[in-house]
Formats: sequence, structure tokens, C-alpha cells
Amino acid sequence: MKILLIEDDQSTADYVAGGLGEDGHDLDHATSGPTGLELACTREYDVMVIDRMLPGLDGLSIVRALRSSGKDTPVIFLTAVSGVDDRVEGLEAGGDDYLLKPFAFSELMARIHALGRRAPSRKEEAVLKVGELEMNLIARTVKRAGAAIELQPREFRLLEYMLRNRGRVLTRTMLLERVWDFHFDPKTNVVETHVSRLRAKVDRPFATEMIRTIRGSGYVLNAAS
Repeated sequence: MKILLIEDDQSTADYVAGGLGEDGHDLDHATSGPTGLELACTREYDVMVIDRMLPGLDGLSIVRALRSSGKDTPVIFLTAVSGVDDRVEGLEAGGDDYLLKPFAFSELMARIHALGRRAPSRKEEAVLKVGELEMNLIARTVKRAGAAIELQPREFRLLEYMLRNRGRVLTRTMLLERVWDFHFDPKTNVVETHVSRLRAKVDRPFATEMIRTIRGSGYVLNAAS
């Protein structure tokens, strides 16, 4: 998942970032309210984890601004404030969940996964395009350089996720979670097999490759060069 963390305490941020990285998630981190709000407004995330007390702009104000602008990305508040009224205030401001400091990372991760699974669908483009590769989400068609490419449903979903994250290294864990909805490692080569099949259709008939393996990290899709 793509996650935004807005947290000014460096030790907490390092703790969360380290765990999310090990779990295969993609994290952006902001240390102030204004910077966090800018990221939240200009980029797409699956879940946001926001501290209540932040320099420049507090967490409640960030979430109120996001909800007023139509952003419905799920939000988990992190806070040392434990009063019932404070928790109610956070939820009424537009937060989806609340986690008190100090917390166990396993609990935070469980809450992130739960929100990610029930996150509302984003307003999507009808067509995704990277270079000469084009996917029509309504017609469910794929073309490269004008030539039609026939994909199986799982291959289509895999390519869609790659197109939405073009230029970004996608780990095996990320693909298992976002394409297969596995929140565990099935100990099979299902990812490698499907990527190989996808390459056979998207890259092999053409002069240049668009799907590359980043050894030890994952896969990345870029425009042909």
C-alpha cells in the first residue's frame, strides 16, 4: 500500500517507517502539518497515519481540510491524548480510527490493513497510458503501439497496478497484497509466474521492454526507451 505518515517525533517515525518498509509498503513521511497537508492533497494514498499534535498545523485541521476538499482517504490518528472527548473530536473531524501512543506496531499494521481493505474506490481515469502502452478501464482493453493485447483477468489487474504506479519499484509483497489481496506470503511463485506471462504479451513481441526486474527489490514499469 501507499501510505502517508505525518509525524514530527523522529523516534516514532523511524519505528513506523522501519516496520512498514519490512512489510513491503511504500511510505511518504512529513514532519510538519503544512508539508503533510500538501502531500495529502497532491498525491494519492491508500491510508494516512497522522499525529494529532504537529508543528504548523495540527492533525485535526489537516483532516478537516482534506474532508472539505473531497478527499476520503482513510485516516488513523496517532496521539498521546487519551480522553474520550478527544477521541470523539478526532472521529468527528473525519478520522476513521484512533491509536494511542505508545502502541505496538502489529496493532497499527492490523488497523492499516483493515482500512486499506475497506477504503472507498478512488475516482479513476477511463484510460491509463504509459508511453505506447494504453489500458482502457471501461472497455477492458490493452494496446501497445496500436496492437491489441489479450490478457487474462489477473494479468489485467497486475498490469493495471503497474500502470498506476509507473516508475515505482513494486515489491513482491506489494503485488501479493494489491493484486491478489494476500496479506501473507503463500510461499509460491505466483507473482513471478504472472509477471513472466505478462512480459510475454507486453514486451516480447516488441523491440524494447517496459517491465523490468530490479534485482533484490521487485519490478518496475516505465515507458519504452
